[in-house]
Amino acid sequence: MERTAVNPVTWSAELGFNQGEVVSGHTRTLYLSGQTATGDDGRPRHDGDMAAQLALSADNLEAVLGKAGMSLANLVRLNVHTTDVDLLLQHYGVLAARLGAAGVAPASMLLGVTRLAIPTLMVELEGTAVA
Repeated sequence: MERTAVNPVTWSAELGFNQGEVVSGHTRTLYLSGQTATGDDGRPRHDGDMAAQLALSADNLEAVLGKAGMSLANLVRLNVHTTDVDLLLQHYGVLAARLGAAGVAPASMLLGVTRLAIPTLMVELEGTAVA
């Protein structure tokens, strides 16, 4: 798989995401459902703790990737939904560090929402990966 960043401007790359990515030579695409801060039993964890919810959501995202034989390195799109954009931005380094360690800057979106499916959840990550 070959990835080519598409950035008509440079500010987004400095924040850890590309405006777009051209992917060629891939044979498999994984569409990831929204991953939240839930345990193996489906119950929410870390009520009121954005950093912990973001970390667990990323863990759950990586678990789906791993089950498909992929990793964060295969992530080409990441959408982030949150009930508190300002608070999420204070803790975004939790996710950005993991993406940086994987050497990726997927095309991304950050969206503030009124609530998620389970009221105590504050962040949901969904994306697309290719291999």
